[in-house]
Amino acid sequence: MSSPIKKLKEFFPILGLIGSYRKEDFRSDLNAGLAVGVMLIPQGMAYAVLAGLPPVYGLYAALVPIIIYGLMGTSKQLAVGPVAMVSLLVIAGVGAFAEVGSDRFIMLAILTAFGVGLTQFLMGVFRMGFLVNFLSHPVLSGFTSAAAIIIGASQLANLLGLRIPSTSFVPEIILNVAKNFTDIHIQTAIIGIASIALLLFLKSWKKTFPSALLVVFIGIIVTYFFNLQEQGLRIVGDIPTGLPGLDVSWFSISDLGMLVPLVLVISLVGYMESIAVAKAIASKQGEKIDPNQELVALGTANLGGALFQSFPTTGGLSRTAMNYQAGARSGVASLISAGLIALTLLFLTPLFYYLPSAILAAIIIVAVTSLFDGKEIKHLWRTDRLDLSMFGITFFATLLLGIEEGIAVGVIVTLIMVIYKSTKPHAAVLGRLGTSNVYRNIDRYEEAKEIDGVLIFRFDSQLYFANADFFRDKIEHLLFERKNAIHTIIIDASAMPSADSTGIHMLDKLIKDLKEKNITFFIAGALGPLRDIFKQCGLIDEIGHKNFYFDVNHAIENLNGNEPEYIGFEVVQSNK
Repeated sequence: MSSPIKKLKEFFPILGLIGSYRKEDFRSDLNAGLAVGVMLIPQGMAYAVLAGLPPVYGLYAALVPIIIYGLMGTSKQLAVGPVAMVSLLVIAGVGAFAEVGSDRFIMLAILTAFGVGLTQFLMGVFRMGFLVNFLSHPVLSGFTSAAAIIIGASQLANLLGLRIPSTSFVPEIILNVAKNFTDIHIQTAIIGIASIALLLFLKSWKKTFPSALLVVFIGIIVTYFFNLQEQGLRIVGDIPTGLPGLDVSWFSISDLGMLVPLVLVISLVGYMESIAVAKAIASKQGEKIDPNQELVALGTANLGGALFQSFPTTGGLSRTAMNYQAGARSGVASLISAGLIALTLLFLTPLFYYLPSAILAAIIIVAVTSLFDGKEIKHLWRTDRLDLSMFGITFFATLLLGIEEGIAVGVIVTLIMVIYKSTKPHAAVLGRLGTSNVYRNIDRYEEAKEIDGVLIFRFDSQLYFANADFFRDKIEHLLFERKNAIHTIIIDASAMPSADSTGIHMLDKLIKDLKEKNITFFIAGALGPLRDIFKQCGLIDEIGHKNFYFDVNHAIENLNGNEPEYIGFEVVQSNK
């Protein structure tokens, strides 16, 4: 295979189907593509409304991006399109610069998609997928759980037929609903609540059933025959017919600069949501996802979508699950879904004229119930209270301060926790298991006993400026606890991959202080890179060449007079 063709297949994984795609694969992709397309029509319109845009933009966002991802994505089942989380970020972020629903708002939303696409594409090209690690799972879970509540609360006005100020602050929404409770439109509330009940029932009955489309169909029929729009029921109304045209009138460098914080947040959150879903499905299938190619594919999907009037998109949880359960075997399923959306835009949009806005609100509310991660709260309570605190801080920061502020707080909390944990890494005092040559943590193994006069200390981290003082303080505290009855310290360095200049200075000073107290200092199990550092900085001479051993047992044998062979100090550029 020639190199250009190989590169082309890496960039467009769907080309790998050539020569291996079978009729059975197409039948499965056709079934899955139609199922997801049917699901995407009402969802897309609902998420456009959530994002503060006319419903037709949800169909635009479900067309070009899904085609591009189908051609370029490495996941065979990921269904790209508008999602609740990103829609919420759009209305919260763009709403700060333009009136929701206005022409300028729409232009900025499309420009945001362009910015997200460019950011994700460049992250993929420069292999920067690691940046999403700054959003730890507890932080992301806390954010999405809070966002689920915000999204649900934001739809109360449409669900109940109320006209209240638009805001993303839950306490303010609830207060406004309470103040205007007597103005609830009864027909709207009945349709909205009944739609939620029916959607939940159908979802519990059969997850793959196109419940949203059925509810939409019933709502349209009921509204049309009973003329509910004339009784104050808000309906979608006219939806433009036809495919979206190529348009770049929204492009503005100054506006893009203004949107940078929002673009960065959506880029990271959208990618995290997408890659998490894609990896979960791929692991079930025994397949592999290329994170950087996923960034390129999602970025190109958003770039291409923006050229055809799409707001930001990413991989969706519910639609991907539907795609997987319906048997999707390749990106062809995405192309079939896009074909169904195109047919809808060309011929079927007039059918949605009588669609009640309350039903779109119901679809959104039911869809986001899965975002609230109650199981994660229980899991963190049992396993890691520190991570639970990160979840809680991000959750309440998002609820009380706002969407972007919540993400910012979450990232800051993550960095603080990383720094905190690195300053106090795990360390252990080791003892011998019976008469064996095995040494283990005395706090975990009752049968592990310390050797008289010997302190065996294992440090489970690299030694650097953030934890050097912790290392020394720990040694001094252990010596004090043993009332200075120690004549030899053995450092088990098997879990210490490297050391920086601060760590080396600390060790040099510690060794000199121990010599004054007539305490011998051994190092056991030092890895190659750490030995190289010791050699280059001259610490070998300070410690003594013959005070380095392959493992703790060899060091103990030396104390017993057996003089085992010590480690050499050839400087080798390797990680062994």
